[in-house]
Formats: sequence, C-alpha cells, structure tokens
Amino acid sequence: MQTGAFTQYFDIAQITLYGFWIFFFGLVIHLQRESRREGFPLVSDIPGRAALDPGAAMPAPKVFLLHNGITVLAPRAEAMEPEPKAVPIANFPGAPLDPTGDPMIDGVGPAAWANRTDMPDVMWETGEARIVPTRVAPDFHVAEEDPNPVGMEVIGCDGLVGGVVIDVWVDRSETVARYLEVELASAMGPRTVLLPTTMSVIRSKARQVKVRSITSFQFANVPALRHPDQVTRLEEDKICGYYAGGTLYATAGRTEPLI
Repeated sequence: MQTGAFTQYFDIAQITLYGFWIFFFGLVIHLQRESRREGFPLVSDIPGRAALDPGAAMPAPKVFLLHNGITVLAPRAEAMEPEPKAVPIANFPGAPLDPTGDPMIDGVGPAAWANRTDMPDVMWETGEARIVPTRVAPDFHVAEEDPNPVGMEVIGCDGLVGGVVIDVWVDRSETVARYLEVELASAMGPRTVLLPTTMSVIRSKARQVKVRSITSFQFANVPALRHPDQVTRLEEDKICGYYAGGTLYATAGRTEPLI
C-alpha cells in the first residue's frame, strides 16, 4: 500500500549533500562576481572586436574609504584607455604585440605600466611622502659598511656614461634604498632622473653603477617627475616599466631570436 510519504526517500546525509552543492554553487557565483571589482577587462584585446558585456556578472558598486580620506567606487565607470601603440601579430586572443612606435615610452610588453593614482605613497603614521631623497630625510644615510653610490658614474649597457648619481631615494617605511637620482651627462641637458636600485649593480671598486637594461643615451627619455622631491605611484610604475622594457627593446638585437 502506498502511503504517499515523501521523507522516506531522503535522509539527513543526502539533504546535507544537496545543501552543500547549492551553497558551493552560490559561492562560486559570488566569488566570480566579486573578482570583477578591479581590473576586469571590459574591452576585447583584439582591435576592432566589440566590447565585452559582462551584464549580470558585474557586482553592484561598493564604496571604499581610503586612508587619505578619498572614497572610491568599485566597480566604477572610467574613461576608456587609449589603444596601445602596437598591433597583434595574429588574430587570436593573447597574440603577441608588435610595437608601432617606441615601446619603452608607449608602455608595450615588458614596458607596460598600471594606471595607478597620480599621488605619492604616504606613511601610515604621519601621512608624509614615503619615498623621498635623503636631502629631505636627513635621518637616513648609507650604512658605513656599504658603498655610497653618490658621485659614481652610471654606465649603460653600451658601456658609456649616462650620468652621475647625486642622491639616494629611501623608503622611510621599510628603511631601504628604492632609487638612485642620476644627473644626466651634459650632452643630454640639465636634468635628473630616477634609477631603480633593483635595476642597477654598484661596482664599488670601479666607482660605477652599471645598468644593463638601457643604453646611456636612453636615460634622457626616462619618465620625468612632477615634483623634484616626490614620486607618485603612477610615476613609479612608468619609471620601472621604462627600465624593464629596455630588457627587450633597448637594442634591436634583443628582440631577435637567440638561434
């Protein structure tokens, strides 16, 4: 005789399993939506293709209060960035780009930079600029047991002098040297540029700072600073991208195959 009982075909373990499946499916959807708050591409990486339309996959905007008092929305409507000055070598997503101009300045490939805020990074405690030259932070100096790069010649990958180190820029939060300030050779005009310490090798005996990523003449095109004693986050990205791009684009031979 049929009793019509529904629960006799289910038990607690089965209900728990089904509940977990539903929860996990919802969790995956939630994480996928939240991952689109920052950096999610809304345009195709193939020129001429229509813009992507994530539709319901985009989460509702949230308001974030930053340490400096500025509020931002994520996701947020932003102006479209200009097309890169490069063309893909093939018609498929992720195809390598072939530069159409100066890739080190245009930010192509290893020279790419992120569109960060054009404001200096600051220390949490005081709100002062975090990365500054030692002339602004007299409490910092090069340790006596380490070679002081000030006064050393900066040598490019071509073996020629690109300039002379005139100061060291320190990270006051982490107590490390981030950049060397280089006064360019007289042939390139009266100007100073920053050189990331991670892209240089100090030769204390020769009194030289060796840079393998760019030539001596390419120091003249290093992105400039808006303020002589401060560097913004955007400027940092552009400067580091310029030197990194030189590892591939500084000389014509670097873009050719090894064999």
